[in-house]
Amino acid sequence: MNPTAWYARSVLAHLLALAALTLACKEPTSPDVASSVTAPPALSASAAPTSTADVAPKPRALPKGAAEAPRVALGTRGAVSSQEANATDVGLSILKAGGSAVDAAIAVGFALAVTHPSAGNLGGGGFMVVREASGKSFALDYRETAPSASSRDMYLGKDGKPTKDSLEGPKAAGIPGTVRGFAEAHKRFGKLPWKDLVAPAVALARDGFALDPVTAADLARVTKKMRELGFAHTAKLFERPDGGALAAGEKLVQPELAKVLQAIADGGADAFYVGALAEKMASEVSQAGGVWKASDLAAYRAKWRDPIVFSYRGHEVVTMPPPSSGGVVLKQLLVMSEALKLNEKPWRSAEEIHLFAEAMRRAYVDRNQLLGDPDFVKMPLETLLDPAYLKQRASTIDPLRATSSKDIQPGVAPKSESTQTTHYSVVDEAGNAVSNTTTLNTGYGAKFAIPGTGVLLNNEMDDFAVAPGKPNVFGLVQGETNKIEPGKRMLSSMTPTILSKDGEVRAILGSPGGPTITTTVAQITRALVDYGAPLDKAVPALRAHHQWLPDELAVEEAIGADVVAELEKRGHKITKRPRMGHANCIEVDPETRGFRAVADTTRAGGKAAAY
Repeated sequence: MNPTAWYARSVLAHLLALAALTLACKEPTSPDVASSVTAPPALSASAAPTSTADVAPKPRALPKGAAEAPRVALGTRGAVSSQEANATDVGLSILKAGGSAVDAAIAVGFALAVTHPSAGNLGGGGFMVVREASGKSFALDYRETAPSASSRDMYLGKDGKPTKDSLEGPKAAGIPGTVRGFAEAHKRFGKLPWKDLVAPAVALARDGFALDPVTAADLARVTKKMRELGFAHTAKLFERPDGGALAAGEKLVQPELAKVLQAIADGGADAFYVGALAEKMASEVSQAGGVWKASDLAAYRAKWRDPIVFSYRGHEVVTMPPPSSGGVVLKQLLVMSEALKLNEKPWRSAEEIHLFAEAMRRAYVDRNQLLGDPDFVKMPLETLLDPAYLKQRASTIDPLRATSSKDIQPGVAPKSESTQTTHYSVVDEAGNAVSNTTTLNTGYGAKFAIPGTGVLLNNEMDDFAVAPGKPNVFGLVQGETNKIEPGKRMLSSMTPTILSKDGEVRAILGSPGGPTITTTVAQITRALVDYGAPLDKAVPALRAHHQWLPDELAVEEAIGADVVAELEKRGHKITKRPRMGHANCIEVDPETRGFRAVADTTRAGGKAAAY
C-alpha cells in the first residue's frame, strides 16, 4: 500500500470511529489472542502453526518500489539489516555462500563486535528468536549472569545510595554470554563450519576497516570519557598511535581483539570460557576491582526457552520470554491496543498516541514490579498474559485524560537496560528467519576493556534493581523480583520478534533503546498490521514511549506542535528526544513474497542488503 492510500485509510477510519470513541474505551472488545505456546523444554520451540494452504508457495519476486541504499534493499534469496555496513555485508556473504539464516546472524554478531563496539560485543549478551520455514520457533537466552561473588547491596555506598560502580569500570560487568550463545545456535542450526563464521570478524579486526562518520564521532566522545575514568589503556584501542581521535575514513585496527577472535575461531566457545584466556580475563578483571572468577566463565550456559507465541489481528507473533520483559510487555501492549480498537484511530494522532501511552503506562508497572529471571523468581505470567486480565486493565483507561502514574499499581500483587543495544535481522531464501538483539548495556558498556584482549566489558549489572525502589540509568524503578543474586540473569527489555501470517514469515523486528525497545517494536508491528504501512514507512515513523515512572510521555522531536498541545491538554507531561531506537528490520512482501530489508538510517547509521 502506498503512503497516500495508507493515509487515506487512516483518515477514513478516524471518521468512522469518532462516534464510537467513548464506547470503544469503556467496553473494549475481547482480543483474539492465543495463550503462550509451551513446547518440550528440550526443544524450547513453539509448535508449527497450521497453514491454510498445503500447496507449494509461489516463487518469490521483488517487492514493488525501489531500493534506496543503504536504507532499503530488495531481494528474493536473502536479506540482512544491521546497524553497521561492514557487518551487514558479512551476513549477506554468508548467505550467498550457502549459510543458513542463523549462520549469517552469528557472523554478523561477531563482525559487530569489531565494527560497532558501542554495542556489538564479545563481552556482553543478548537474545535470539529463530523461526524455521516449517513454522517452528525457538528462543535462545544468552543474557549475562551475575558473578558468584555478587550480592544484593554490592552497589550501595555507606549512605545507602547507589554508587557508579554498577555503570563504570570492571565491577559493573556480568558474566558474558555472547560467544556461548552463538555456539549454541550454531550447534542446532548451523550449516557452514564455525571457523568460517568467525573469520570475517578476524579479518576486520586484524586488517582494520574505515570508520563511518557516526562511529568516528562516537569514538571521539567515548575515548575522552574513558580517559576521565582512568581507563587510558581502553581509550588507546580506539585512537591513533599519538592519542589523537580517528577521523571518518581512517582505519580502526584492533590486533588484540583479532587474536581473541582467532582463538574462538580455532577453539570454539570453550576457548573463551575455559582455559588460558578465561583465566587471564578473570584475573585481569579481578585485579582491576571486578568480581569475576574463572569458575564463573566456565559455568556459564546459554539457555533455550519457550518463546511467547500469540496472535494479533490475524498474525502470529513470536517473541522472547523472561528474563527478557520484552515478550510479556509486547503482548500486553498489543492486546490492549486491540481492546481499545487503536487500529481505528488515525496513526500518530493525539487520540491514538494518548490511548497507546495509557496502555504503555499499565504494561510497564507490571514489568517493573513483577518480572525477573524465571530460574529465580516465580512470576504470575499466566495472569499477565491473560487477555481477560489485559481487557480489564484497558477498561481503566480514560479516553480523554491521562492517568497519574502514582494511581497505577501492578495488576497482580508482587511476590515478597542504554539506548546503545544493537539489533539485526536476517532471512534466507527458504524463509528461515532470525531476530537478534545484543548489548553491552550503555554505550561501550563499562568503558573498560580487559587488558591484552580488546574485549570491552558490559555494565549489565545496572539492569538489576541495584537499589529496589530506586531508578536505574534508564529511570526504571524496579522491585525485589529483579534484585541481584549470584548466577541470576538481569531483567532486560530486549524484544527480538518475528511476525508470520498464513504460515509464512511476515516481518523480522527488533530495536535497541533500553526500555523503549518494546514500545518501538509494538509501534512498528501496529504500523504494519493495523495500518498496512510498508516497512520502509513503518520504521522511520514517529515514536512515543511511556514507562510508568518517571510519569512523562517521551516523543521524538518530529512530532507536530498541534499533537503535543492536544496531549498536554489531556494531562500528559511531554518530553522530547532526538530519536528512539534503531530498528533494523526485514519484511516479506505479502504480494510478491520478496524481501524488503530496512535499516533505520534516519536515526544514525546502518545498512540493509539483499539479493
